Amino acid sequence: MNPFRWSFRTQFLFGFACCAALLGYALYVQFKLGIQPCPFCIFQRLCFGALGLVFLLGALHAPRAAGARKAWALLALVPALGGLVYAGRHSWVQLHPPELPSCGPGLNFIVEQYSWLGAARRVLQATGDCASIDWQFLGLSMPMWAFLWFLGLGLGALYAGFRQRQNYRFRR
Repeated sequence: MNPFRWSFRTQFLFGFACCAALLGYALYVQFKLGIQPCPFCIFQRLCFGALGLVFLLGALHAPRAAGARKAWALLALVPALGGLVYAGRHSWVQLHPPELPSCGPGLNFIVEQYSWLGAARRVLQATGDCASIDWQFLGLSMPMWAFLWFLGLGLGALYAGFRQRQNYRFRR
């Protein structure tokens, strides 16, 4: 089965499955491996979640009209571009670390300074250091891999929405 010939619905469901798997792996790394996310990581997770939601809604809608497919593709491109920006900036910070870590205070400090409700609001600020490289695969850090995933998923959404469909209904 050639994924380039899959239907729009199947391609968008595949994009949703990729986003869900990536978010699941991020949670595994955080809770099982003990690597705390930094604020850039949290924003990348939010972008993967938004991209996965767009993929899921687009797959459920599965429009037949070319204009609607293009609209879903462009809508999916928005969180993919946002994720590209965050992952690119995070990779740049890792490659050129600043003198002092500037990712914000830890969770213990936030709980001591604010109420539990205030701490819950600030939990998205995360506790990890943005410049540290705690995880690598094939020489690339996690934000570098996230950049490649955002690029691939964004291009895949554009391909799914803008490719010409073959209509064999009236041909023999």
